[in-house]
Amino acid sequence: MKAIVHNISFLLVSVMLLCALLPLKAAAGYEIPGVCRVQTDVGGTCTVKTLDYGYDDNTYYSLRDTAMLLKDTEKAFSLEITDNSVSLKLGEDYMPVGVENEPWEEEENPNLSLRRNEFTINEEKVFYYTMIRKLPSGDYDCFMMAADLAMILDMNITVPATDSLLIHTQEGFDISPAMLEEAGYFYGVNSVLVGDATTGEIYYQYQSDMSYPIASTSKLMTCLLTMEAVSAGQIGLDDLVTVSDAARALSASGDGVIPLKAGEQIGVQELLVGTLLPSSNECALCLAEAVAGSEEAFVGLMNQKAQELGLTQTVFFNCNGLPTYTEDFVPAKRQNCMSAEDMFRMVSYLLRVYPQITDITSLEEATLESLDFEVRNSNPLLYNLPQVTGLKTGTTNKAGACLVTSLTADGGNTEHDLVVVVLGTEDSIERGRVSGLLARYALKAFAMGTESGTAEWNHGKLPTHAEAAVSQIIRTARTR
Repeated sequence: MKAIVHNISFLLVSVMLLCALLPLKAAAGYEIPGVCRVQTDVGGTCTVKTLDYGYDDNTYYSLRDTAMLLKDTEKAFSLEITDNSVSLKLGEDYMPVGVENEPWEEEENPNLSLRRNEFTINEEKVFYYTMIRKLPSGDYDCFMMAADLAMILDMNITVPATDSLLIHTQEGFDISPAMLEEAGYFYGVNSVLVGDATTGEIYYQYQSDMSYPIASTSKLMTCLLTMEAVSAGQIGLDDLVTVSDAARALSASGDGVIPLKAGEQIGVQELLVGTLLPSSNECALCLAEAVAGSEEAFVGLMNQKAQELGLTQTVFFNCNGLPTYTEDFVPAKRQNCMSAEDMFRMVSYLLRVYPQITDITSLEEATLESLDFEVRNSNPLLYNLPQVTGLKTGTTNKAGACLVTSLTADGGNTEHDLVVVVLGTEDSIERGRVSGLLARYALKAFAMGTESGTAEWNHGKLPTHAEAAVSQIIRTARTR
């Protein structure tokens, strides 16, 4: 009887505690309305409504208010906003709806969702996270990060004082990773690295020598080994691979991406597309089994290749980057790990030896004909920057959100592959923003070297790696 009373009392206390906590959790989800004084370098000044999403200083700014401020400048843009879409056209006059730059109504506390609303710039689709709010007039307003708007409009924004912004309409977008690091921006990231894969030069790195889980970016090694098998004549791109029971089971699990049936056949080329674009775990497993006979044997090849490439902070446990458990009495949960430096080195090799991989990773969408299945590229930067050619996203709870980005840059006599590695951001929102900032920094750093006439030789130095130097000489000779 005492045990029953004790259990009931414990249950009641638990319910009371839970009820007490629920309002706190609900309140934390509300957006905090505010205002910011914004001025331009050409004299315009106005008040812009803001929303701090969940936390102070996690600020999103009214697009309508900002458009009104920039109306008669070189950065003017027009807007059409619905309940779930934004259409922005650069260089067009903004047509006011009559509510711009007005303060929030008293006690107004909008509860909006931050999501990837449909967004087009000059009728081209882009990927940014925004909040859309219906106005009392019946029109809609959109709130987005100042950094995202600065990248879209190619302009600089600085913060001269608290609750104020200065928009430099005469200056192109510029970012300093070193200053971001000093401000603590990368504290929410495991590691980053920005460099030129063609020369081996590294422009910027943060905790790049430390090994971290890499999630589905592991599939880049799976595709590398597959392409090596094709190059060696071991398999062909048109060869058909029979779906195994293991691949079918993975497809039917919570980690499945593409529905597969045991016994059906899919071409190697289609499996590469499925692995790289929608990040299909089951397609990666099919490739591993086709190349090595089993995933276990294939993982051995992955670790062997890592050693050959000199990847000292790398270990693979499977072909797709999912968490994997040991068969012990107390199972260990393991994940593929790699440092950003190792990832840069592996990707540099992949782009140099098998540049045709970007023929796949630069696709926005594709159809797997044998399955009659449409797939889309999960890389957000592919839609936001024309120079982006790939490469791979990845996400697990432990790894966080990861993205390896490749970009092409014109070096005059040769085309260079730039690479941005971002490991372990909090979510896909930050993954895209960090990668977008660093991608633009990479292009700027490369352009500065080109303008000084030293980009072909590592800003006045030979490429970091001997193999990169040899490759660069050959590519330059071929071009000339």
